[in-house]
Amino acid sequence: MKKYFVSFVFLVVFGGFAALHYISSASAANAGPSYTGQVTEEEAQQAATLADSDTATDTQPAEAQPTPAQTAPEPAPKPKPKPTPAPTPMPVAKPKGEYNDGTYTGSVADAFYGNIQVKATVSGGKLTNVTFLQYPNDRSTSVMINQQAMPGLVQEALQAQSASVNGVSGAMQTSEAFRASLGAALAQAKA
Repeated sequence: MKKYFVSFVFLVVFGGFAALHYISSASAANAGPSYTGQVTEEEAQQAATLADSDTATDTQPAEAQPTPAQTAPEPAPKPKPKPTPAPTPMPVAKPKGEYNDGTYTGSVADAFYGNIQVKATVSGGKLTNVTFLQYPNDRSTSVMINQQAMPGLVQEALQAQSASVNGVSGAMQTSEAFRASLGAALAQAKA
């Protein structure tokens, strides 16, 4: 830092002498010969002597020599930036699924030994549950077949998100009636 300061002082002093000499030469030009733009040996020696004396004072403590940097006024405080208003949040569109949310009751479908009717629950645009409202349950064979078939049919429908299920082996009439009733319920729920 001191080296830069000394160099700066040297340039200022040298520039000052050159400017002073130029000004005096310019005023002398009106009265006499013109200035050649060259610095005399005497001027260069005076500038070097002044720079050396500034270098010698650099070894003194900083408090002993006031410098232009110490006496310079503090810069004016920067104006505070105006706060920017928070952006208005955009409404978030709910992801639209294949179906409208709600509960939909399918039509009654014949399963030969009784009727099948289901209720479909749609949430977030997706089929989330299927409940049997009616199913053949008046014979022990029908009860046994449907207790095994119904959970499998519901699971397949939830995975497929439609009424297109393969069906359960040994429960073909129940599977067909399930597809028909669930298809009617999902047709109501279509977006």
